[in-house]
Order: sequence, then structure tokens, then C-alpha cells
Amino acid sequence: MYNFTLFLHSWSRWLVLILAVIAIFKSLTGWLGKQSFSKQDNILGASFVGSMHLQLLLGLLLYFFLSPMGLNAIQEVGMKDVMKSPLYRYWAVEHFVTMTLAVVLAQLGRIQSKKASTDLMKHKKAFIFYTIALVLVLSRVPWDRLGRGL
Repeated sequence: MYNFTLFLHSWSRWLVLILAVIAIFKSLTGWLGKQSFSKQDNILGASFVGSMHLQLLLGLLLYFFLSPMGLNAIQEVGMKDVMKSPLYRYWAVEHFVTMTLAVVLAQLGRIQSKKASTDLMKHKKAFIFYTIALVLVLSRVPWDRLGRGL
């Protein structure tokens, strides 16, 4: 179960990254081009945020139940030693907290863009929140483990 979930979590990152880039590009061009906020823009935002939620769900399964590097590390090694170890700290704290924050910001961007009163503001809010979420994701993707789960 661990290997299968890790495989899904590892490879579905590409879905998140592709949807993020497309959603950010579309919101930027919509904002700067003063375009209307279309049904496609709404669906794209929902798809991006939905993919982030899927990643969070898979990550939470790994963190709380399956991975030796998440909650299990904190329980077995102790928080003090987890924080002293760059490897444990990365997986048990930095990756988990940063990615969760990225999901929250992507969701807030979706909510704010839906609530905005003008199409221009919808695009602008989506662009800002989605970009910040993507920067956070990019900062904590384990780039050295791209083929993990094969």
C-alpha cells in the first residue's frame, strides 16, 4: 500500500504542475488582456485546486499512516531529533507544512476569484494566489527523487 500510494503521490505531481502553469498563464492573460472570466477559466481553476486536494489527500495518507518519514518519525525518533536531522525535518515538517499551506492558498485563490465582483479581479486574484501556491510547491518538491515510485 505504501509503494502504491507513494507512486500515485509522486507521479500526480505532474498533473498539479501542468494545471498550475496553465491556470496561472490563463489568469495572467485574462487579467492583462481584460478578458471575461469564462466557464473554461472556472473549470481550469477547479481542476487545478482539485488536483491539489488529491495530492494533499495522498500526502496525508502517507504522512499519518504509511510513511516512515512522517508522523511515524516524530513518534519513534522524537521531535527534537527530527528537527536535528535534515532528512527527517524535510519530510516530517517542511514538506508537509509548506505543501499544506500551498493547498490552502490555492483554495483561497479559487474562493476569492469566484467572489470577486469583476472579471478583471477574478483573473487577478486567481493569478496571485495560484502563483504563490505554485512557488511554494516548487520550493518543496523533492526534485532529486523525480523517478521515485517506479
